[in-house]
Amino acid sequence: MSGAEEFRAEIRDWLKDQLAGEYAGLKGLGGPGREHEAFAERLAWERHMAAHGWTCVGWPKEYGGRGASIEEQIAFHEEYALADAPARVNHIGEQLLGPTLVAHGTEEQKARFLPAIRAVEELWCQGYSEPGAGSDLAAVRTRAVREGDEWVVHGQKIWTSLAHESQWCFVLARTEPRTAPGTPGVLAPGTPGDRAPGSRPHAGLSYLLVPLDQPGVDIRPIVQLTGTSEFNEVFFDGARTSAAHVVGAPGDGWRIAMATLGYERGVSTLGQQVGFRRELDALVALARANGAAADPLIRDRLVRSWAGLRTLRAGALRGTDPSMAKLSWSHWHRDLGELAMDVRGAAATLAAGEPYELDAWQRLFLFSRADTIYAGSSEIQRTIIAERVLGLPKEPRA
Repeated sequence: MSGAEEFRAEIRDWLKDQLAGEYAGLKGLGGPGREHEAFAERLAWERHMAAHGWTCVGWPKEYGGRGASIEEQIAFHEEYALADAPARVNHIGEQLLGPTLVAHGTEEQKARFLPAIRAVEELWCQGYSEPGAGSDLAAVRTRAVREGDEWVVHGQKIWTSLAHESQWCFVLARTEPRTAPGTPGVLAPGTPGDRAPGSRPHAGLSYLLVPLDQPGVDIRPIVQLTGTSEFNEVFFDGARTSAAHVVGAPGDGWRIAMATLGYERGVSTLGQQVGFRRELDALVALARANGAAADPLIRDRLVRSWAGLRTLRAGALRGTDPSMAKLSWSHWHRDLGELAMDVRGAAATLAAGEPYELDAWQRLFLFSRADTIYAGSSEIQRTIIAERVLGLPKEPRA
């Protein structure tokens, strides 16, 4: 048995034992559109995992991880999904910020933040998107000014996942000096965050680590179509963080932010695909049970979904370009949500009864509408593929 196979057997056996006891009731809870389900219990579960060495498995051993190989990380995420284990609450800290700090943080930052992430003692959220800067991340207007030993932050972030449950946020903010309009590479006065004519939009951004439990931070949950509030608005009005809490050099935030996005689309997506397969299998079973599979058009769409999912897995294993992978899985999953509504027919529009909550298929349909928007919209992904993969001329910029 190879090392990866031994690793797979170890995590499979551990999950089987642990999810049969105290935590058995958490199986399957907390998926997309259901982040509100048993949050405190899922947090306790993840701390239990940490106590047994099953968080941050891909981190280097010197930072508390297991130094797992890519094959072992794939095995972990697949077995976790196959066990129907509860959705993770520490994904952003463990999978996004942690690897970013390992690669780009100072030794002091690593010593301060990595142990708390690994132990699931501090939860993180991502402060990137803004009302006028979503997929166009270089247009962020949130600004930070150095005052002595601190950064002072002003601005607004939006679509901030789980901010209301987090203690920290990594924030992309403008830290360039504001001088006269027309000066290259700086901000125009009087319009915080606006770019001066001729300036480079990616320059002058910094990647700051900001505590959320302080005056000057206002977190407002956003009620979504699913009736839940995973997303939040976060307002910074004079919020402060230590001058030492900038990752990389001031002004180097774009490079660090892009590194974080690269980690976001890593091997954990293979576990996501196991969840997709479970949804597809359940939908096929439903189509057979209610007779929808007798419709040749429905049957053809189910077959196409199966083939598409096989293609997604093959691409992930081969290391498909991240933009192509995001474009592919998001449209596949959105289409699955639409197919689920057609399989269910008129029943898809009804609630079972009081308290009139959405069922799993309705949540899948509604939440998957956002798949093609968050983490980079499909339009942005197509532009990146055209320019950086195919080498086509750049799109004209206004």
